[in-house]
Amino acid sequence: MTDRLSQQIEFLTMADKLKDIFRQTVLTQTHRQENDAEHSWHLALMSLILVEHLDENGVDLLKVIKMLLIHDLVEIYAGDTFCYDTEGVKDQARKENGAADEIFPLLPSDQAKELRGLWDEFVEMITPEARYAAALDRLQPLLLNYNTEGHAWKKHHISKAQVVERNKHIEKASKRLWVFARNLIDSSVAKGYLADSPRK
Repeated sequence: MTDRLSQQIEFLTMADKLKDIFRQTVLTQTHRQENDAEHSWHLALMSLILVEHLDENGVDLLKVIKMLLIHDLVEIYAGDTFCYDTEGVKDQARKENGAADEIFPLLPSDQAKELRGLWDEFVEMITPEARYAAALDRLQPLLLNYNTEGHAWKKHHISKAQVVERNKHIEKASKRLWVFARNLIDSSVAKGYLADSPRK
């Protein structure tokens, strides 16, 4: 086995650990917690299906899919930070950057540079591809919460204002998807899946 192949296999073996990182959202059928690998696959599929609804033309879909497949690898070492955990998010960037410094250099240098660059681009959310990837990263948990009657929202006493604030980035990629998301949020409140105001 060549050194290059050895490095690639080591990276891929490490990536299997993503299946053991569990999120706060649950699956629509069994209601067990979703893991990060399932989340990443679902986002990649969403990017393929929903690309026609973007505001901008010419988005590099392969680049988006690559971002989505690697965006949560850092959580193997950094852990999953619940997006509504105000204390946890304070240290999230430091932990995830440290994890990226460990994970991507496992690859041959050319692949390490490419994937670390894509991860940094995703985090910065400046390019059209990163805006689309980040929008889907917000839309997917919204869909799961809606279709599990607000499971994670109820568990953590999340309010409509928090969900709107978390998801408003969707509009930077697609006004149509943001209208859909807002309607889903309003419907969640109407059905009792999501609190209209913070719990006192």
